[in-house]
Amino acid sequence: MNFFKIIEQLAEVDSDALGRFDSRRAVFQSLGTLAKRTALATTPVLLGSMFQKAYAGTNADTPIQILNYALTLELLEADFYRQFIAAGTATGAAAAAIAQIKKHEDAHAALLTNVVKALGGTPVTGTKFKASAFPAAYADQLVVAQVLEDTGVRAYKGRAAELTGTADQNIAGIGNVNLLTVALQIHSVEARHAAHIRYMRGKNAWVTTGEDVSTNAAYTGAIPESNVTQAGFDLRTALGTTYTAADVAASFDEPLTPAEVLDMSRAGGLVA
Repeated sequence: MNFFKIIEQLAEVDSDALGRFDSRRAVFQSLGTLAKRTALATTPVLLGSMFQKAYAGTNADTPIQILNYALTLELLEADFYRQFIAAGTATGAAAAAIAQIKKHEDAHAALLTNVVKALGGTPVTGTKFKASAFPAAYADQLVVAQVLEDTGVRAYKGRAAELTGTADQNIAGIGNVNLLTVALQIHSVEARHAAHIRYMRGKNAWVTTGEDVSTNAAYTGAIPESNVTQAGFDLRTALGTTYTAADVAASFDEPLTPAEVLDMSRAGGLVA
């Protein structure tokens, strides 16, 4: 992976590129140490968010609607892993990993539920994974898990910045909560889930073009995961070093809009 070199060369081509496409220019300006740079660069989902205008979204939903959208996805994932555990196909370390991911999804759902209530909203409930879409074979169950987790990562990326500037909330039993922080904390864990499921399948930990799932709708969209353009530059040739399309695409993750996520070809088709 050529995270560091691609980013450095992009900045050389346009010194303000890192700032023009996201208000968090200070994040990149603070990358003065290898440790800080590593913390960011090991997460392609974060890198991509700094460059794509689409990260901020174009929706005008309220925080309650945005959080209920996230809650719907968490409930869907939690029920998928409930079915995974009930199937009994995973054993040993794999079974432990699936059980742990299920605990994470439950915790995410509980937190989002409490936050929506604290905002005076009504949390969504009852979202279930369609039983007919749950495969019988363990290998196929992992494929669905990967697609579901990758979809979740892209979904959070597509909406998280809409929570920028929302007031902190004091939630009983939890304390002071920043809504954007909550979304990003969940988003990063979902990315870890996606990476671990890929590890369990013997795949790269990051989205890679030409995978066995690359044609799945979860990796398409207005900005597909095969995208090679960031901040207006085709990074295959614009930086003085020639990179393959696979290298560039793997260095960044792309967002999905709510309409794309809820489309029947993606998560919408998995809801019972």
